[in-house]
Amino acid sequence: MSEGAKKRNAARRLALAAMLGALLLGGCSTVRDTQPPRTATEEMLISTAADRAADALRPHFAPGEKVFVDATYFEGTDSKYTISAIRDRLAHDGAHIVADRKSADMVVEIRAGAQSIDQNSLLIGIPSLNLPIPLTGQVQTPEVALFKRAREVGVSKIAATGYDAKDGVYAVTLGPDYGFSHLTDWTVLFFFSWKTQDYLPPGTSE
Repeated sequence: MSEGAKKRNAARRLALAAMLGALLLGGCSTVRDTQPPRTATEEMLISTAADRAADALRPHFAPGEKVFVDATYFEGTDSKYTISAIRDRLAHDGAHIVADRKSADMVVEIRAGAQSIDQNSLLIGIPSLNLPIPLTGQVQTPEVALFKRAREVGVSKIAATGYDAKDGVYAVTLGPDYGFSHLTDWTVLFFFSWKTQDYLPPGTSE
């Protein structure tokens, strides 16, 4: 074998070894992309609806009135955020929020009637179908949408009862008040799609 042929074979072996090394390194290295159990969109839909429901409350307090917010019976998705939004609303309207019931003039007991998302859709076209295939199981056909509207609506319903902290005498009922947020996916003629939403302020990009 000539010296040139030996050099070419050596170069080929070196290139092959480099390729195998790269494949081995690539096969041994993995990146794990963890995902939280809920999407940010879901959380923003509910929290935006909660903000709007809390903002609809119209409490009135005497100047300097000390208020204890009782959230014992407040339950629902993202309840801590909603409770904080209600406290913000009460403080904005003049309440002096206190952490101790014994030091309060009034107790405001809050409750949730809804903290969730509704979904609905309209499709003009052919929906995706699961077709049984002999020996291979099922095959899912693609959706064919001449027109499709898929909507998600965040919903929050809140209310509160105020009573005297000393003797429990009824003072006021707040609400129920409601908040809503929206996200809609549109598809026209298979390929043209876009979103409309009201949970992000104008000018804010995702």
